[in-house]
Amino acid sequence: MDKLFPLSRTDGHARHPLSKLTEAEALAWQQRQIKDLWRIFRIMSEFVEGFETLSRIGPCVSIFGSARTPRGHRYYRLAEAVGRCLVEHGFGVITGGGPGIMEAANKGAKEAGGVSVGLNIVIPHEQESNPYIDRDKLINFDFFFVRKVMFVKYAQGFIVLPGGFGTMDELFEALTLIQTGKATRFPVILMGTDYWKGLIDWLRSEMLAAGNISPEDLELFKLTDAPEEAVQIIETFYRERALGPNF
Repeated sequence: MDKLFPLSRTDGHARHPLSKLTEAEALAWQQRQIKDLWRIFRIMSEFVEGFETLSRIGPCVSIFGSARTPRGHRYYRLAEAVGRCLVEHGFGVITGGGPGIMEAANKGAKEAGGVSVGLNIVIPHEQESNPYIDRDKLINFDFFFVRKVMFVKYAQGFIVLPGGFGTMDELFEALTLIQTGKATRFPVILMGTDYWKGLIDWLRSEMLAAGNISPEDLELFKLTDAPEEAVQIIETFYRERALGPNF
């Protein structure tokens, strides 16, 4: 163990932080590091399953929003309507596979006879997959970052309804990738104008005013409450661009 974690120094320099560990603690640390190496294969398997499944689904739009939105809520009905509208215009729907907004979007797509994809995440308090996902298009992920890659790579656009931290994470991930050129530009649409108004006002009054973003960055997303308009934005965007993976 001394070779891996020297417990003393005689050269006058500060001791390594691991020197504070007991021998048993140092061994446990090493075993965790070895376990992390094997975790690479689990990560690879999730990428392979995601790529194999999603590369066959055709043009789809990813829809995001809160898992906590109850059935019957106006945002639930809005997500259901936009899922249906997308299918009527030839797009499939990708969601996070859970309840709330995700369920509503999958429901609209499923009932309209279109492709309904669920990228479910395995976490303790949320979530079980909803019943409106095509069974051959349900993928369960352990790693958030792998799941996020799938949302972006195979989506021809993002439609973002009101949600919490996870929804914000997906929204700003997409905007960052587009802003930095790490992903091909694709439409990002916010639905629920009253919900997003405060955030957009803050982006202008604080973030833009401080010089942390450019005026054109505020053009990376559109705002609407109308499902038909949201789909029209996507269709208009692709009239002069080829449909395909974003990176």
